Amino acid sequence: MKFLDLAKVTIRSGAGGAGCSSFRREKFVEFGGPDGGDGGKGGDVWAEAVEGLNTLIDFRYQQHFFAGNGRPGMGAQRSGADGADIVLKVPAGTEILDEDGETVVADLTRPGQRVLLARGGNGGWGNLRFKTATNRAPRHANPGQEGVERVLWLRLKLIADAGLVGLPNAGKSTFLAAVSNARPKIADYPFTTLVPNLGVAGIDGHEFVLADIPGLIEGASEGRGLGDQFLAHIERCAVLLHLVDGTSATVTRDFRTIEAELAAYSPALAAKPRIVALNKIDALDTRTRGARRRALARAAGGPVLEVSGATGQGVAGVLRTLWAAIAAARAPAAPAEGEVAAWRP
Repeated sequence: MKFLDLAKVTIRSGAGGAGCSSFRREKFVEFGGPDGGDGGKGGDVWAEAVEGLNTLIDFRYQQHFFAGNGRPGMGAQRSGADGADIVLKVPAGTEILDEDGETVVADLTRPGQRVLLARGGNGGWGNLRFKTATNRAPRHANPGQEGVERVLWLRLKLIADAGLVGLPNAGKSTFLAAVSNARPKIADYPFTTLVPNLGVAGIDGHEFVLADIPGLIEGASEGRGLGDQFLAHIERCAVLLHLVDGTSATVTRDFRTIEAELAAYSPALAAKPRIVALNKIDALDTRTRGARRRALARAAGGPVLEVSGATGQGVAGVLRTLWAAIAAARAPAAPAEGEVAAWRP
């Protein structure tokens, strides 16, 4: 299934049905009087978060959603039928934005959440409603109210506990494949990952969701590369795992490049707890490995873990640190003795 995380839709609620102007005419009934029924209510437009969806691809092929109109009232005090509602089924984690693309209408983060996007018009009153002691034969009825038409943006932000960030070819997809059943495409060229991937990792009986996004490059906040298009998918994460390619001769510059792009994209994203790991240590000798870890620790201003997604070395330690940071975010608590706490920029 193709991944799509942004879609534009046009919705319209149903118009109310018109009221009926009618009089009772029946044999042997001398004074029948008004008996016009009310019009039916127009249908509403709802959005609902459902399970089993992780893309907005359905909204590429259908962008217009119109609820049913209410039926007009009829004689013999018969009311018109209400118009049918329409429900937009979206993945959990979908933000609904107004036409300006900035005003948040709703944020559906849990399956089963519903929000009313456009209310249907009320049905008009029939002439029976206007009968009074002094006006026993009203000859007018109300028209139904018009429906509401809106243009909205649907923006999907995947829900994950931890997010992977780093330069292209930092080994993010390899790490995700090593700790979960996810099978992202892995190759030895930049930008192998073109869309976000999710995987469920487990350690010591605990499970959490990891999100891998395409690699960032310098200038990503200005539109270069692919990663900036998907940074929204890690905005909900409790902690970020910053993987740095240990085989690079410029690990500190690589680290600062990513940190600068995160800060340029969103101060809230840059403020998230960070765990830094030197990746691909299986390809380094002991001396080079130690020197680059120390240099990276100075640049990060905090502890640096060592890991190899290819061989599995250090993976358990990284997962334990990730889980500690996630648990702390869910229920703030001091890290246990011996654990490496995630640092904050």
